[in-house]
Amino acid sequence: MTEVIKNSEKELSTVDNKKLSRRDFFRKTAVYSAGAIAAANVLSPVKLKADDAAIVEEAEWGVKLGDPVTKNLYGIPSPYEHNNTRRTTDLLSSGDAYASVSMCPVHESEGIITPNGLFFTRDHGGTAHVDPSKFRLMIHGKVKREVVLTLDDLKKYPSESRIYFIECPANGSTGWRGPQFNNLQFMKGMMSCAQWTGVMLKTVLDDIGLEDDAVWMLSEGSDNAGNPRTIPVEKALDDAMLVWGQNGEALRPEQGYPLRLIVPGWEGNLNTKWLKRLEFSDKPWHSKEETSKYTMLQKTGKAIQYFWPNEVNSVVTSPCPEKPWTNLKKGDLVEIEGLAWSGHGTIKHVDISFDGGDNWIEASLKGLVLPKAWTRFSYIFKWEGKPMFLSSRAVDDAGNVQPTIDQETSVVGVESVYHRNAIVTWEVKSNGEVNNVHIRKHHA
Repeated sequence: MTEVIKNSEKELSTVDNKKLSRRDFFRKTAVYSAGAIAAANVLSPVKLKADDAAIVEEAEWGVKLGDPVTKNLYGIPSPYEHNNTRRTTDLLSSGDAYASVSMCPVHESEGIITPNGLFFTRDHGGTAHVDPSKFRLMIHGKVKREVVLTLDDLKKYPSESRIYFIECPANGSTGWRGPQFNNLQFMKGMMSCAQWTGVMLKTVLDDIGLEDDAVWMLSEGSDNAGNPRTIPVEKALDDAMLVWGQNGEALRPEQGYPLRLIVPGWEGNLNTKWLKRLEFSDKPWHSKEETSKYTMLQKTGKAIQYFWPNEVNSVVTSPCPEKPWTNLKKGDLVEIEGLAWSGHGTIKHVDISFDGGDNWIEASLKGLVLPKAWTRFSYIFKWEGKPMFLSSRAVDDAGNVQPTIDQETSVVGVESVYHRNAIVTWEVKSNGEVNNVHIRKHHA
């Protein structure tokens, strides 16, 4: 039996769909467009709407000079994009805006790179403003040569640029018991993806040397929260980075200027901002943020500590509650699009379902497919105005498959906070409206 949870209502709907290729989509679109133009030219004059006047008349912006190139020496978005911003909610705050999070507008994201001004922000004690000339990074403990490094010292090492996502482990946490937000930005906005520039941590550690019994690393920020976290040395020597650049410019203050740690694929809180200290030891530290917080509660009441990698995950971004199909007509071809990601590696494939997970069809991956980075998926669909339950399911190259809600909660229950990666389902109504629902599969 299948149960759909949405505002205490129970509904079930299925839809059959014939798979259409991207080539079909563009070929038919071109034919329809050419046919419409020919018919308009041969049968009757084109009848323009009032909003189409700019096509035949000079628009107001075309009859006067624009802004001089000196007006905004640091570029800003168009004022018409004023809705494309990070957003906050009191439900995900400590009571003020200092220990809180601002959500990335995932539904407005293009490609796999999040602009710096839209990258989600999670602070434990507000955004620190660090003078780079006074910045210092201390590396000490079980190392062969303890050092205190300036930003210029770090930039003398060979740099690298890599694309990785960062995701707060609480992303999607409001949905453990049932659908809370009918809004993709607040459901999945605690994540973003960027190109990071800096030095591989391994390069620095190879230079100063580690003691043989150095098996744990403590990273600590210079803000008033510090947020100290324990990380295994294996990860530090693998793909961890000390970064000063994001998307081609210096880190912004809310992203840890002038230096932060990047621990690809692992919990966002491990990617320490405003980094000031790395200490090495043969024992973990058991700090407050890894004992009272950021643990994985189990059904037994016990919690797993040091639960680092973010699991394989995906979500359909178009359509979604903020981007419904209410403007479509029956027979329109439309692209279903979404994001998939995994802290365990690279996305291998993504399936989508139109009936809440009873049947699945493989989508296409588009653009760059990189390890521990956002991956775009796409499916061309013919809209017939039939209600459906639209879901996505990702698989990574480590063999991890995104679970159903029941598969996940059967293991960890519904009292957890972190690492929720269950399948997301949108109810698409016959009029194109989109709602967040939970599909529960009850097996006899």
